[in-house]
Amino acid sequence: MLLLVASASAALAQSADLVLCDRIAADPADPDKPASVKGVAEIAAGDVETAIKYCRTAAAGSRRAMYALGRAYAANRQPADALAAFRKAAAKGSTSAMVELGVAYATGAGVAKDEAQARQLFATAAEAGNPRGISNLAALGGSASSDPAKTRALLAKGAETNAEAQYQLGLLLAEGVGGPKDEAQARALFEKAAAQGHPGALERMGAFAQAGRGGPQDSAAAKGFYERAAALGNADAAAALKRADCPYSIKDKQGKLVTNLCF
Repeated sequence: MLLLVASASAALAQSADLVLCDRIAADPADPDKPASVKGVAEIAAGDVETAIKYCRTAAAGSRRAMYALGRAYAANRQPADALAAFRKAAAKGSTSAMVELGVAYATGAGVAKDEAQARQLFATAAEAGNPRGISNLAALGGSASSDPAKTRALLAKGAETNAEAQYQLGLLLAEGVGGPKDEAQARALFEKAAAQGHPGALERMGAFAQAGRGGPQDSAAAKGFYERAAALGNADAAAALKRADCPYSIKDKQGKLVTNLCF
């Protein structure tokens, strides 16, 4: 009887720790997260120590808490501890932790840069339907060249909610890679991602509006999209704006550009 009471008390304590961990450190995009848990895009500075405390305890029985613990360590500028927590969560099947490890390997943040390892982690997460795994795999060029149809199918899943997946799928649709070409659908996807502030999608919306691809031609709208993309650091959009302001080029006898005439 005493053992049963002790076990029940431990379970309640574990549950309370997980509730608190979820409340202040859960990732809104984590597929492991219950629908009832809202999550936070970034852990508030004042909540970091509390998050570490409760997530560390809850992590003993919850892979999403272990992943949240990694997020808390990362917010507390403890990269080695964060990576260790992500590894443990990924080993238990957390696709969000796999994505974080993939990002680390892709960028060489805290580990030796290893694109092959990053691609494998993204692919595993993508196969499980993780939107960030899908979009990161496409951005890395993980399977676009070897199996574009499969990449397109995976991106279609991620594009329901993820701006990067919408953008990457739009690129494939725009050029007919991995399936039929569909400029109207590509434009619709770029528009969705652009509404979320995606620089590449804003630039593509500018190009499509300027050329009338997949919808009406609208030079004024194109300029607006280019300006927003350029403000976010997109070099292609900045170049497009310059070409619009300086439409005439002067070349030498060899055909090399000398300068542009601006108005």
